[in-house]
Order: sequence, then C-alpha cells, then structure tokens
Amino acid sequence: MGIDKADYLGTIIALIILTACNLIFIFRLLGFSKIEYWIGMIFILTSLPIIYLLFKANELNRPTIYYIQLGVMLTFILVELFLDYIFKVDFRNTRWMIIAYAALFFAATGGMIGIASLSGKIYSIISIILFLIMTFLAFFQRVKTGM
Repeated sequence: MGIDKADYLGTIIALIILTACNLIFIFRLLGFSKIEYWIGMIFILTSLPIIYLLFKANELNRPTIYYIQLGVMLTFILVELFLDYIFKVDFRNTRWMIIAYAALFFAATGGMIGIASLSGKIYSIISIILFLIMTFLAFFQRVKTGM
C-alpha cells in the first residue's frame, strides 16, 4: 500500500470514528441503548485498520506524531472495550475515572483530525466539524443522561 492509499484509509477510519461517536451520543440521548451498543462495536472494530496503519507507518516513513495519534486512539479503543464491553465497569459516576476517560477520549478523537488531514484540507475541515459537533453532544448528553 502506498502513502496515498494509507492516507485515505486513515481518513476513512478517522471519519468513521468521529461519525460513530456522534451517533453514539445521539442514540444515547434518544434512549436507544441497543443501537448505541452496536455502533460502539463498529467503533471498536476500527482498531483493526489502525493496527494495520501502525505496522505500515515505518515503511511509509511517518513522523512520530502519527504513531502517537494512532497509538492514543488504539489505547482509547482498548480502554473502551475493557470498561464498557468486557468488564462492564460503572465508571461514569466516579469523578476521577470520568475525567481520565474524557481526557483520553478527546485526545484520541482530536488526534484523528490529524490523521484525516493527511488526505487534504477538505478532510481537515470535515473532521474538525465532526469533532466540534461531537464535543457539544458529549457534554450535552452527559448533562441530560449522566452517562
């Protein structure tokens, strides 16, 4: 895979992640927990192409920030997998845990803006807009649902 195809794969994954997060918050607000769950599974499956991109990164001479951006997102996906899907930890009512979780979430999703931007300015703009909507929805749904 060449650098252009890798950039587009990263962009597609970034847009899927940002869109999935928006949809999760919307369905959580609407009370559709089953749909929220399955969108979360799609989100978790984005770890597979992220791992692939990390393995290809050295071959494509990616800068250190690229590894950090993908690594932080992969870390968040693993945290999400273990907390919400495997161990089903009720961490959203523990202040220090939700602060750490939110910090990791915004660092990971914010880093995906950088991944998407490798395919051009239009993808930067789209990912920034999705990120801003997601940020609003994250805080709005937290206030409304407590989750």
